[in-house]
Amino acid sequence: MSREPILTARGLVKRYGRVTALDHADFDLYPGEVLAVIGDNGAGKSSLIKAISGAIHPDDGEMTLEGKPIHFRSPMEARDAGIETVYQTLALSPALSIADNMFLGREIRKPGVMGSWFRMLDRKAMEKRARDKLTELGLMTIQNIGQAVETLSGGQRQGVAVARAAAFGSKVVIMDEPTAALGVKESRRVLELIQDVKKRGLPIVLISHNMPHVFEVADRIHIHRLGKRLTVINPTEYTMSDAVAFMTGAKTPPAQSIA
Repeated sequence: MSREPILTARGLVKRYGRVTALDHADFDLYPGEVLAVIGDNGAGKSSLIKAISGAIHPDDGEMTLEGKPIHFRSPMEARDAGIETVYQTLALSPALSIADNMFLGREIRKPGVMGSWFRMLDRKAMEKRARDKLTELGLMTIQNIGQAVETLSGGQRQGVAVARAAAFGSKVVIMDEPTAALGVKESRRVLELIQDVKKRGLPIVLISHNMPHVFEVADRIHIHRLGKRLTVINPTEYTMSDAVAFMTGAKTPPAQSIA
């Protein structure tokens, strides 16, 4: 693993009136890794991820992507920079087809006059790319690329959202509680998807409350507490009980682990 992080944050501060959501928070994501971000409710991990993905603007601090300073004013700017986020709500349009959802906001237009003047979509190209991406991630149990997303199971919908992120996330993929609403079998498939995306060389930020899932797929675990990074641990060196104890303040992390 390269020791130069692809994405960093230093001293991020975000206040909502008298509430400090981020209190000089730091963050490091390295190329090709799965970094889990865990923390108790209200620890500020959502605010951290929103700052990285452009959904909120920090009051102070700095962020870099591939060593260059970044100042996202919107999630669209983060997406344009190569940071894709799979939200817990999935942000899919149920009535639209799988292919339409994959290209939502990034539709391919037909070449020439039909595309530039008449704004006609190149559905064949979109369907082919959607099918290729789903096949690449082992998701072609979905038979018909033109079927509406509302006809899919929860796991299949999550698969479409992950495939979309993997298709367009050129630098980083962020996954917010990807298994929260899924059953055992579908959760297993999503964990496999995370490994598939990692194999393609994309680093992943995984926000999750599910400790067994975190310990199964994460290379490192960022523990967030009281608005800042408390520590980063290696899941092979600590137990789930240790992680929960650090997260809740029941146990102090060893000095060498404190970030």
